[in-house]
Amino acid sequence: MKNVVILDDYQEVALEMADWARLGSRASVKVVNRRFSDRYALKQALAGANVLVCNRERTRIDRDLIADLPDLELIVTSGMQNKAIDIAAANERGIPVCGTAMLGYPTVELTWALILAFFRNLPSEIASLKAGGWQVGLGHGLQGKTLGIVGYGRIGKGVAKAGLGFGMNVLALSRSLTADSAAADGVQKADLDTLLAKSDVVSLHLNVNSESRGLIGAKQFERMKNTALFVNTARSILIDETALVEALTKGTIGGAALDVFDEEPLPKDHPLLSTPKTLLTPHLGYVTEENYRASYSEALENIEAWLDGSLRRVLTA
Repeated sequence: MKNVVILDDYQEVALEMADWARLGSRASVKVVNRRFSDRYALKQALAGANVLVCNRERTRIDRDLIADLPDLELIVTSGMQNKAIDIAAANERGIPVCGTAMLGYPTVELTWALILAFFRNLPSEIASLKAGGWQVGLGHGLQGKTLGIVGYGRIGKGVAKAGLGFGMNVLALSRSLTADSAAADGVQKADLDTLLAKSDVVSLHLNVNSESRGLIGAKQFERMKNTALFVNTARSILIDETALVEALTKGTIGGAALDVFDEEPLPKDHPLLSTPKTLLTPHLGYVTEENYRASYSEALENIEAWLDGSLRRVLTA
């Protein structure tokens, strides 16, 4: 019997999201919910695991950990990329890494939840109401404002479509985008400098690669309007987090709505928690029941295929 270990099930729902009983006597399934700051404790918790099921990038599966898990034979991750897994090191050991599909619309929805909450001053208004008060500020509308989307893939296009529905002008940046294809979608192709300078909302929706890593730093924040909202529901590694804190503190930009951070969970003393004009969520972009059911179901399919002698949705280094 193979030992399957599911990592980082923060909501304690993984066993409900797929029919793990289908594995029958071929594999046992164990859930490890706690976070490990001690690598030795993590290694001990995973000892004897033949299969790891990783939830996004919550636990780093690096070369050293892989070397310390002699029984490991398969790694499955939610999503079709995971920068926290050393795929090359796994492959050197003959360990395949397989992914699962992730729905795009939950991140689109969260992006707009953040934008709307910021522009209509919802956190302060809700806090005032619960404290016995009433209206405390003046919100802003979106119609006629400019939305800049950096990364015009599946999620970026979804964000753009909603922006158009709100009557916004939409600028988009993507290597594959042409002026004609942009016009067909009702958006305008723009370079990064133009997009930053003209947008009232700048939203990141890029994959991580050598070109996008650290794309937005101090110089880019300085090019933005001092009233602009910066939104990142993609990856923290796309930006210079320290430069963002400085830009917010100095009033270089109008605010930031963030769902991703360099260190997760966010430490209690992290400067972003005390930085003005921020709206922060704990990496919720993909966290919906629908997404979890789709992802864990495909993780189960990957394990079943592996047990049957084949592989599905294989990731490469």
